[in-house]
Parts: sequence; C-alpha cells; structure tokens
Amino acid sequence: MPSCVVLLSGGIDSSTTLAIAHAEGFELNALTIDYGQRHRVEIECARTVARRFSVRRHLVLPLDMTAIGGSALTTQDIDVPKDRFSDVDGAAANDIPATYVPARNTVFLSLALAWAETLEADNIFIGVNAVDYSGYPDCRPEFIHAFEEMANLATKISAEGRLRFTVRTPLISMSKVEIIRRGRELGLDYSMTWSCYDPTPTGKPCMRCDSCIIRENALREK
Repeated sequence: MPSCVVLLSGGIDSSTTLAIAHAEGFELNALTIDYGQRHRVEIECARTVARRFSVRRHLVLPLDMTAIGGSALTTQDIDVPKDRFSDVDGAAANDIPATYVPARNTVFLSLALAWAETLEADNIFIGVNAVDYSGYPDCRPEFIHAFEEMANLATKISAEGRLRFTVRTPLISMSKVEIIRRGRELGLDYSMTWSCYDPTPTGKPCMRCDSCIIRENALREK
C-alpha cells in the first residue's frame, strides 16, 4: 500500500483532501500543526476526521508562530476581517487579508516533507484551493510547483535517487461547492469540520469572517 502525508487542519478543504487520499488507497499519515492559531478548536476537529478515515498515524505538532506575529490568526492585536463579501463568488478586497500567516504553507509543507522523507512516503497532500480562497499567495499552483521542485533538490532520499516527492493538490481548481459534493460522495460529514477564524466567546462560529461566509454559501448551494 502506498503511503502519504496529508496536512490536516480540520477544515473543509484539508478534510476533503484526506478523504480523497483515503479513497485512492493510500496509507494515511496526517500532520496537524498547532501553531498558536486563535481557532484552535480546529485541532479537535482534525482528530475527529482522522479517526473517521482510519488514519494510521496522526501527528499533532506544536509550533508556536505567535512570536513571529504578522497575522490576525496568531495575535489578538490584529482584527480578523469581517463582512468582506456576501456570496460564494463575491469579490473581496483585492489585498491579501490580515488572516494570511507569513509563509505558513511553506513552513507546513516543509514539516510534512521532513516527515514524509522519514516515512519514505512519496506523496504529500495539501488542500490548497485557488478558486474559493482568500487571496493567499501560497495557495497558487505556481507555489506548489516550486515547492515540489525544491523538495526533490533538498532531501537526501531524492538526491540518492531512491524516491521522488509529489505534492498533491486535488482541490486546487475546484469551487467550494464542488469540494463539498466530492467530500460527501466519499462519506465526509462536514459537521465534523471547522472553518471559522474568529470563534465567539461561547465557541460558536462568528458567521462573518471570510471562511465562515464561503463555507455557509457553499453549504447552501450544495
């Protein structure tokens, strides 16, 4: 059975990506990063989804990115943007929002790569999406292609010609509605997942951040 590492946050995209890797017959190794995000409830959702799809190894790795700052997700000093758009195809502001975490996908993919090299798993899955997303530069195909090339230059196992890594992005050209339809076909219950960037003091989704709005519109259109 081929082995893979899946970056699993507990949100819609990463959970669907895990379901796809499961359907493709991979032995699943899920990596969840506890990076000091204000929406840490997603970590428990990741654990639930990992159990649902019989993940062999689920590594929850602590990595405190709060000291770096620069993002509304890792500091209370920056507000999470709200009400930027009101429909799934609505145009948000053209600037990259404050919820961008500096170099997050570069860092996360690097950690996934290190684990994949140790496990000799040649496929790394990440649920980036270039359609219904908030404008993050590290969700673009150009970034993924560049990282894959770097991965095969930077690792001992590739330098020795024993393995070539592939970074898999099965959702990259799908709309959020298409993603949810695919996940449901594969048995994913989206009530297990979490999307909100800024939970209320009572632990409820705010229903106003980009992620909440995209999620709710897609669920309605399903």
